[in-house]
Amino acid sequence: MSNKIKGKYGEDIAVKYLIKNGYKIVERNYHFSRYGEIDIIALDKDTLCFIEVKTRTTEKFGTGFEAVNRTKLSKIYKCALSYLSIAKIPYKNYRIDVVSILLTANETDKEPKITHIKNVEFS
Repeated sequence: MSNKIKGKYGEDIAVKYLIKNGYKIVERNYHFSRYGEIDIIALDKDTLCFIEVKTRTTEKFGTGFEAVNRTKLSKIYKCALSYLSIAKIPYKNYRIDVVSILLTANETDKEPKITHIKNVEFS
């Protein structure tokens, strides 16, 4: 499975997970050419969430969360500010979340492991 296909598959899993947990999906793959893209933008009650999804088939080279470093968070933050500046609805509350998807070796036998960290901050 190519990285692009794996990433899209992981995002689809994350969307289903978020909807199941009461989130409303606002947008997917929001592009801001200067800083990149935000995988999912969703509402969690009155909080707008900018969600980075990382999909892995193994943790041999680290977890999905470990791939979201300070540089990546900075780009997501700048992209989020861009989105907020043009949003038709003024959002007072917003945060950055990371959803890590770990696919199993045989996806038909076992559900993927989903870990959701809310309000990720720069460290």
